[in-house]
Amino acid sequence: MVKVFISSVIDAPAPDVWAVVRGFNEMPEWHPAIARSRIERGQPQDQIGCVRDFELVDGGRIREQLLSLSDFDYSFTYCILESPMPVTDYVAGLRLIPITDGDRTFGEWTAEFGTDPGQEQEMARLIGQDVFQAGFNALKARFGGHD
Repeated sequence: MVKVFISSVIDAPAPDVWAVVRGFNEMPEWHPAIARSRIERGQPQDQIGCVRDFELVDGGRIREQLLSLSDFDYSFTYCILESPMPVTDYVAGLRLIPITDGDRTFGEWTAEFGTDPGQEQEMARLIGQDVFQAGFNALKARFGGHD
C-alpha cells in the first residue's frame, strides 16, 4: 500500500476553512482541478454513503463515496469507486485542526491505496502534489495567504 500525507497551514480560523471544504459536492468551488460535481441519486451531500461524480478540468471523471463526516473534528473520509488513475482500495481523509496561536488552521490530507508495481512513486507524487497540495494552495490563496 502507498501512503500519502500532505499538511499545510492556512491563515484562517478552522471553522471558516471547514465551511468551505465540508460540502462533499463543493470541490469545484475551491479546488482548481475540479470542473464539475454532482451527488448521485439526489442525496444530501453530507449523507454518509452518498456518491459524488465529478469531472476534472482535464476531462477525467472520478466517483467517490463519503465514508465519514465530523463537524466536531472538522474531518471527512472518502473512497474512490471509479477513477482514471491506476489506484485500488483508495481511502483518503481530510482533517482540519485549529491552531490557537494566530487563529490559523493546520490541514492534513492523507490517502492509502494500491497501484500497479512501479507506479508507487508517481501516484504518490500526483495525488500528494497535484491533488492535495494544489487544494491546500487554493485554500491558502482564497483566505489571503500565499501558496
